[in-house]
Amino acid sequence: MLNILYIWCMVLDTTYKNKEHENLINDLVGKRFSFLQSIKMKGIGSKRMIIDEVSPNMKTYTNKIYYVNYANIEMRPFGILIRINKGLSNFTWVIPYYQLVIYKTNGSCIHAQGRFIKFRNNINFKENKAFFDKLLDKKIEHESQYNFQGI
Repeated sequence: MLNILYIWCMVLDTTYKNKEHENLINDLVGKRFSFLQSIKMKGIGSKRMIIDEVSPNMKTYTNKIYYVNYANIEMRPFGILIRINKGLSNFTWVIPYYQLVIYKTNGSCIHAQGRFIKFRNNINFKENKAFFDKLLDKKIEHESQYNFQGI
């Protein structure tokens, strides 16, 4: 039961390479896109964005309030990775597409697993508009594989 809870709310310390973490990430959201696939998709990663706000259960993965927090997003075949920088440490939040919810507010807010990250609406965020459009298309493409009828 503990393993299910561990996978459900997965934020990993990825400062150093860890084969077990890499295997968990690959199992949940798939292996990285190949170099050729990423070129065909015109990129699979966002530019660095400033984090405006996080849920209380994510505060341990960010710097103190007076420091600027940065994150970027990497697309995978079955989900995304949000990489958060905290000083010299790196944390990766693993989100399968079926758990991913994106709200367009003043900026963008990503929700999953009872957590959220809100990104600041600035020039860096605006440069990522094409990436977010591609991400939403990929999520829709993934979910269209499953025939959900109204319950």
